[in-house]
Amino acid sequence: MVTDSLAEDGLKEWLLAGDPSIRWQVMQHLIGSPPAQVAAERERVGTEGWGARLLAAQDADGLWAGALYSPKWTSTTYTLLLLRQLGLAPSNSQARHGCERLWEAASDYEGGLNFAKSIREPETCITGMLVLLATTFGCAEGRVDRTVNWLLNEQLADGGWNCETIRSGSNHGSFHTSITVMEALLAYQEAGEIPVKAALAKGEEFFLRHRLFKSHRTAQVADETFTRFPFPPQWHFDVLRGLEYFHSVSATHDDRLQDAVDLVRNARRTDGSWHRHRPYPGRTWFQMEPAGPSRWTTLRCLRVLSWWDGTPPLPDQ
Repeated sequence: MVTDSLAEDGLKEWLLAGDPSIRWQVMQHLIGSPPAQVAAERERVGTEGWGARLLAAQDADGLWAGALYSPKWTSTTYTLLLLRQLGLAPSNSQARHGCERLWEAASDYEGGLNFAKSIREPETCITGMLVLLATTFGCAEGRVDRTVNWLLNEQLADGGWNCETIRSGSNHGSFHTSITVMEALLAYQEAGEIPVKAALAKGEEFFLRHRLFKSHRTAQVADETFTRFPFPPQWHFDVLRGLEYFHSVSATHDDRLQDAVDLVRNARRTDGSWHRHRPYPGRTWFQMEPAGPSRWTTLRCLRVLSWWDGTPPLPDQ
């Protein structure tokens, strides 16, 4: 139970009382527990709590909800994205099977991918998601390198990506598409594959030029939805998701991120936690957290602020 003294003496205990997917990330990023303890806790994601419930919902043919991408958010694509965010072990055979089914079903347009049979052209966001999942779960898919090269060729002059470029010729990066592709390329690079550092650097500059969530023309918030950060983010961009990317690359401080950091910091409740933002509309497998203080949001915000401030907020004593 969250109390007014949470910020002073109960925050760590409250977070560690959550699902295994929360606990192992708290142990690794906020406490600094020994790697063996973190690994043991992470293994529980596949056998207990939310992760186990999602795995139990898989169909016998390897899909979830009998669907590839839609309906959101119970389709195979979005279920696997959520399992990745929970920290399911990359070696999990169920996740790998589901990933393989996605790649088998995707139509290939010279490297770009799509699931829609009625739209005979690639879709940048879906392509990025499939690269992310294949890289995460070690899917034995020989087309990944070719698909990554397609994504690299789709990068726009401003450093971003936009799934509307193919359909409408848009030449300005989309916040949503750009963060999806950059997360995929980063995971691909970390797996030791083709270097994509130059493309990521251009993408990072795209976001920095927009101060992460503002119009480069008016300096006003580009979209008010960017200032809220529900979990999971699904395909949407928001300031916390953007800051998580810069944290994940251990980026050096850039003053152009300060507005985003301040927005996250100022959203903290008086009890030390952050509240749960209303999820995006659509059917889900189950509700992870009720309205009110959110372990997910609190973990994510503390992790980002710890990186930005350069000090661990929850020393293990």
